[in-house]
Amino acid sequence: MSANNALQVSQGFLASVGTQMFRYYEDRIPRSGPVLVVSNHRSFMDAPILMAALERPIRFACHHYMAQVPIMREIVTDLLGCFPLEAREKRQQGFFQQALHLLNSSQVVGVFPEGTKPMVTFTQPDHLGNFQRGFAHLALRATTPGTLSKPVTDLTILPMAIASLEEVNTSAVPLKLLSLFDPSEPLFDQSGWHPLVIYRRVAVLVGRPYWISHQQQMEYQGKQAKKAVSELTHYCQTEIAQLLRQGFY
Repeated sequence: MSANNALQVSQGFLASVGTQMFRYYEDRIPRSGPVLVVSNHRSFMDAPILMAALERPIRFACHHYMAQVPIMREIVTDLLGCFPLEAREKRQQGFFQQALHLLNSSQVVGVFPEGTKPMVTFTQPDHLGNFQRGFAHLALRATTPGTLSKPVTDLTILPMAIASLEEVNTSAVPLKLLSLFDPSEPLFDQSGWHPLVIYRRVAVLVGRPYWISHQQQMEYQGKQAKKAVSELTHYCQTEIAQLLRQGFY
């Protein structure tokens, strides 16, 4: 399925479910060029919500197990255009390769730095977990001359917050069942059920765009790579936390 069809599927899905979406700071949305969308994550609805808010197709990195489970696989890969992460031992390398190819063709890539935990453990709508740093490495590696044969130019990093104002919570499948599809994921080796969060009313708040500076590129090439990665990770996590607070007040 083409990327534009994924946007149409997302808009049609939200209309069919009857979800009301309120969008804030939409003037910050880039209308063209490569974009790395960074967002919080609690529901299977997050990908279509962000696409509808951005009004651009977004190619999301999704968890390995989602491409292994029948029906879910068809939804996330065929309908929404997500690219699944590989098994744990090949995950980072495969993610970088696919994401860099998409960004170099001026597409929008979406990441959920909280990882799998908020998807398999019920959390409150205002909760924000710690961010993994893979997306920051991606952004710095993509834009720093010398790290790639073809660096990504004019990459916009766009933090976005999803604030669920009204939702329905139910359960999908037992977590142990998912371990059949991805035995490498320790979160599936526990009792309980995979939560299913359905948004009824949701606010999507667009954060202040971020661009990698020349100084950060120099740091990433040298001994201060960890500092550059930490700065970008901290910026996105802090920005999304502030947006979330605004969404509820």
